[in-house]
Amino acid sequence: MEERLLMKGNEALAEAAIRAGCRCFFGYPITPQNEIPEYMAKRMPQVGGVFLQAESEVSAINMVYGAAGAGVRAMTSSSSPGISLKQEGISYMAGAELPCVVVNVMRAGPGLGGIQAAQGDYFQATKGGGHGDYYTLVLAPGSVQEMMDLTFDAFDLADKYRNPVLILCDAILGQMMEPVELKDEFITQLQPKPWATVGAKGREPNVINSFYVSAEEQEEHNIKLFTKYQRMRNEEVRVETWRMEDAEIALVAYGTVSRIAKAAVELMRQEGIKAGLIRPITLFPFPEKTIHDLAFNVKAFSVIEMSMGQLVEDVRLAVKGVAPVKFYGTTGGRLPTPESIFQKAYELMNELTRGENGCYEKIIR
Repeated sequence: MEERLLMKGNEALAEAAIRAGCRCFFGYPITPQNEIPEYMAKRMPQVGGVFLQAESEVSAINMVYGAAGAGVRAMTSSSSPGISLKQEGISYMAGAELPCVVVNVMRAGPGLGGIQAAQGDYFQATKGGGHGDYYTLVLAPGSVQEMMDLTFDAFDLADKYRNPVLILCDAILGQMMEPVELKDEFITQLQPKPWATVGAKGREPNVINSFYVSAEEQEEHNIKLFTKYQRMRNEEVRVETWRMEDAEIALVAYGTVSRIAKAAVELMRQEGIKAGLIRPITLFPFPEKTIHDLAFNVKAFSVIEMSMGQLVEDVRLAVKGVAPVKFYGTTGGRLPTPESIFQKAYELMNELTRGENGCYEKIIR
């Protein structure tokens, strides 16, 4: 029987990681993700796992590298500036094809910024973030329940693709409390990892490496990685569409902002504007086909995010000029409101003209 509890997002994510078989956590304190290492410090010894507060974010990600190389399910978490410090290690792990889960509870930036919620790390998360040609698979929860559910998925996907998986959320999701259903089962038996460095008695040693001397070897390895990333694009896209069946205007948002956008859709519907919501759940791979296909059915897109404009670039690339794409962003930790989203959408609709049949028609630009 599933257990139902009221939990903070950060704590739900941490408990899910333990139940998903994570047995090594290495981290360093930074607000607003501190509840994750605090929770892990208490729970890991209870399940025979390892918690270690490293001396820095750089140390933490390299400890994850070591644990993952030994075949252990390992995780680290941080908030925006801390994730920046981990980028070299994440690139090494992508290059060495090591599975791990990295959690970014985003805060405002750039620089030290502030502890308020923001979404300014989208580019960093979805375009690699560190040096070289690589991607991490990026999951964007929109509720405390998804903070838990997507954490289970993150560890499975990391093992499936031998690749780092990033859970990208923000300060509001990390700090808010909602009822969650906890899975009863604890994952204790994992699929064999014949590539892991667990001792070479009776076999040839395994070598985990991301360094290639010749250009030909490096190119061959990069092509292998990008074949894997293409497989992710083909198999792992997740997206929620809500009230899009008859929508004339499509709001696009992820994470916390998608919840606010849903309220804005309801406001717009009450005013006779047929609005709907597209919520990417995987930010990489991005739901390009879903958005492009829907572009033929709507009059315009309005992209809402807590940044100066990052998600909007991927939406524009996906739409490919089929429909207008407008941007509305807040920054510095300030949240959009349903009313402000409604106002921006109303202004967008005013840029459209009514045809003879009374329906909105696109302006010819």
